[in-house]
Amino acid sequence: MEMTGGEALSGQLVREGVTMLFGLPGIQLDHAFAGLYQDRDRIAFRGPRHEQATTYMADGYARARGEAGVALVVPGPGVLNAGAGLATAYACSAPVLLIAGQIPSAHIGQGLGLLHEIPDQTAILHSLTKWSGRARRPEEIPALVHEAFRQMWRGRPRPVALEVPPDVLAARAPIELLRADPHDHDALRTPPDEALMAQAAALLAKAARPVIYAGYGVVTSSASDALSRLAERLQAPVVVSGNGKGALSDRHPLALNAMAAGELLAAADVVLAVGTRFMAGQARPLETSGQLILMNADPADLGAPRAPALAIEADARLGLEALAAGLEGMPRRPRPWADVSGIRERAWADAMAVEPQAAFCRALRSAIPDDGILVSEMTQVGYVARSAYPVYEPRTFIHPGYQGTLGYGFPTALGVKAGLPDRAVVSITGDGGFGWGLAELATAKRYGIGLVTVVFDDKAFGNVKRIQKEEFSGHLIGTELVNPDFVHLAEAFGVRGLRVGSPEGLEGALREALADNAPCVIEVPVGEMDSMRTQLARQALVRQPA
Repeated sequence: MEMTGGEALSGQLVREGVTMLFGLPGIQLDHAFAGLYQDRDRIAFRGPRHEQATTYMADGYARARGEAGVALVVPGPGVLNAGAGLATAYACSAPVLLIAGQIPSAHIGQGLGLLHEIPDQTAILHSLTKWSGRARRPEEIPALVHEAFRQMWRGRPRPVALEVPPDVLAARAPIELLRADPHDHDALRTPPDEALMAQAAALLAKAARPVIYAGYGVVTSSASDALSRLAERLQAPVVVSGNGKGALSDRHPLALNAMAAGELLAAADVVLAVGTRFMAGQARPLETSGQLILMNADPADLGAPRAPALAIEADARLGLEALAAGLEGMPRRPRPWADVSGIRERAWADAMAVEPQAAFCRALRSAIPDDGILVSEMTQVGYVARSAYPVYEPRTFIHPGYQGTLGYGFPTALGVKAGLPDRAVVSITGDGGFGWGLAELATAKRYGIGLVTVVFDDKAFGNVKRIQKEEFSGHLIGTELVNPDFVHLAEAFGVRGLRVGSPEGLEGALREALADNAPCVIEVPVGEMDSMRTQLARQALVRQPA
């Protein structure tokens, strides 16, 4: 069938199972948007107010649904604005496709100063993705789109990018769209090596004190059931990393939060670390006295500075299922080797003693249903939520991972809610982070995205301000903020605004707002908060005998 490149692009996205796209128009994308208009009944379009939100929203959509998130931006400044979202998706194993415009094909690389031209845009995209390509003729578009999806899901899911110049989008040619099965990703998962799995099963079968350390890779591979079955067979305590929350329900009798890691890893004789970088931060691996089995779909997370006894490149679900099969003949232990309930109680007690952050986490958990989704920002309550907010289902806690992307939370949560409009979704953010994307209140209103956003307002980049006070003699620079009245700001956009002054007030306001399923901003004025580390150190001193 003869069609334009823009029509081929939209048509192949439909073939790949795309039902929602986040983007902003521009002159280099005119024919792409003409194609999307033709397919408007099959691909819903959501247009934010800033290009940074296109990839943030696509990231949130992808992580909440376990499907590809697709963004579309103009070249140059559009690509650069979308870069932070790509970096976050890369850090968090999110399947995101960025479709980027280009300058006309004949002038790429000539440096003539064409509209939106930047030097070597292709190299920029390559550095932020696991694969990138460029269409040179309209006939190439279907195959390149299909390859982008194949690369996105192959091994460790991560973002990919495709550049399409305006002349390629405008040109007409006989083009054949490709058939695709958007639900058949299992063929692209990395299977485990049978010999290595046999060795791992033997180590775990002989272990007297096995521990499983589970990361976000368990969530991305939908491996929670497999993890639960293996843990129960071994009666092994499962420590869930801060990024991996939801890999195993916090109600599971073997589940422990990351604050229990030190005690258990020190005592274990065999540790199975699955779907995790197994890093403590600052380029240091977590410490354990036991033999370490690393299982990860990304070979980069299997080597130094870690020193595993076994390194297995494998998808988490396939690997965990193979381990469980290899241990089928092993008698099930009657009980865990460690006092899991006692360790859990101590770990939760430590987390819950970090105030007032923990009180706000309790309010959040009380108001949000089990299947509701919390998008946690880089804010004091968010830091503590990684330990003090229990999670009961996979994909219900979203965090920027090691990228630590300030300002990502609000637009990412809009993508979550756009993808799951019937689920409760709450974004928690500080006033600093919220300020980077507050224009997206217009997006929430325009598309009726019923996200509830909680803004903790301390009129500062609070974490940096605290560091400057404690470590730099109180020499404050660049950390204090002038904010609008967030309630009035929300109302100016036609969005409901509320203000509360306590955790109890927050719980009530959240219940009310979630029941409405309409856009809402809840401002919570707060004072300075001590960091979790400072408060835990203070608790340790109090506990020491005189």
